[in-house]
Amino acid sequence: MKYMLLDSSKLIGHLEEYLCTLRLPVGLLPQPISPKYKTALVQIYVPSQPFGGSDKSNSGHRYDTIPIANGMIASGMSCQLIHYVPEEHDAFVKAMEGFDAIIVRCNPGQINAAGGEQTKFDDAMRALQKKGKQVWPSPDVMTNMGAKDALCKIANLGIGLIDTFAYYSPEEFAAGFKKTMAFQPRVIKQNRGSSGEGIWIIKLKSENYCKNFGDRSCTDDEVLEMMEACDNHSETHTVAEFIEFCVNGRTSKSGKWDTVGTGKYLEGGKAAGGQLVDQRFCPRIVEGEVRMNMIGDTCTGIIHKKPKAGGISAVGGTGSIYTFYGPDAPEFKQLSEDFLKNSIPTLMESLDLKGEPLPLWWTGDFINADPGKPGSPCTIDKWIVGEFNCSCVGISKCLPAYCNAEKPNASVYDIPVKDFVEATYLGNLMGQKALAILDGQGAKMSPNATKVLSRIEALRGAAKAGVLSSEEAGSMLDKLFDV
Repeated sequence: MKYMLLDSSKLIGHLEEYLCTLRLPVGLLPQPISPKYKTALVQIYVPSQPFGGSDKSNSGHRYDTIPIANGMIASGMSCQLIHYVPEEHDAFVKAMEGFDAIIVRCNPGQINAAGGEQTKFDDAMRALQKKGKQVWPSPDVMTNMGAKDALCKIANLGIGLIDTFAYYSPEEFAAGFKKTMAFQPRVIKQNRGSSGEGIWIIKLKSENYCKNFGDRSCTDDEVLEMMEACDNHSETHTVAEFIEFCVNGRTSKSGKWDTVGTGKYLEGGKAAGGQLVDQRFCPRIVEGEVRMNMIGDTCTGIIHKKPKAGGISAVGGTGSIYTFYGPDAPEFKQLSEDFLKNSIPTLMESLDLKGEPLPLWWTGDFINADPGKPGSPCTIDKWIVGEFNCSCVGISKCLPAYCNAEKPNASVYDIPVKDFVEATYLGNLMGQKALAILDGQGAKMSPNATKVLSRIEALRGAAKAGVLSSEEAGSMLDKLFDV
């Protein structure tokens, strides 16, 4: 084989070109020389989408990848950043066999958008689990926790409502909905939608509700007043039109619809994710929802999301107001106790996920179930789950690092220091939870990781209190991992 000698300028040019193709992420810590466990953080770059997807930094990695990967490294484990390439599926699966744990950070829909098959990827993850590899979150966890019928499975827990039903066929939906709708206002949720699309808050225009559940069923011609959670727009339809839209979509029998959705919520049946959940409407939803940000079984923060005046949904972008609380906020003491102490220990088993660990990073959204009118004093302190989310939940503190047309070169350097400190804390806590699961020894920490978390807590508190300036915090952050 012959070699061509290059002058220095050409060599530098080739090196720069090569480094650009590597797209090395900034901010990633050096890997440990002798890692206790080997982990892989799996993402996907979508070539057909700007910047590789709406969740990417200029490195081609997710905007919140660095703090999560660094959290694994700070806990004494290695963490390799790997992109799943559908065309190289078999080679990818073979490579994954060399890791102890796989952290899946592919947004829903991205694998299919990149030319792959989500079911093929999921089956590969399940096969790796059978070989003893830990997968966070596993396909079954994402499916069971994310499906709307999860609300039925937790109906008997303190965070559920006993009159919550799931429908998988047109016949049971028509019969069940007519009976529940005749009793009291309802929330009907499709399984496949996102950001509130296909979630309907429904009332009888006549308010002709029966006293006891089952006393009567609605007729086809009764009129429904409806509001969709994705944008708080209102529609009016008959019972028959609503059922037709949910089953067959826009037809001559379903009337005219203003929603951006297409209906057909039961299409494909249960196996394909076709389902509708029927839950009691809680009038205090207009006062807002409460989101608990969770790392394993630890709450890291609480967000109260209040919809704009006249609205019901607090989905981002609808004018809602977000208020942030610490994990021990006294305002939500009863909620925290019901959820963390009473429901979490049996949650995975209730969701048919016995033996699976809680996700590393997930959320639970809660609604005040007190039956009183909004604005009046509560007579009970009960919050019920409206939704779980563990399918690639983002770390909001890292959002300044994602690219768009206005900031095409965004990176971790664009995250404010205080927010990066918070994200680093979350990543390190994820690392500790991951280490504990792999160790099988509860929450035992390594000495170095204990030092790291202690320093982060101190720096976090000082930054929040305004004791440190950005420059001081930045200087200390540089030395954060000098343990």
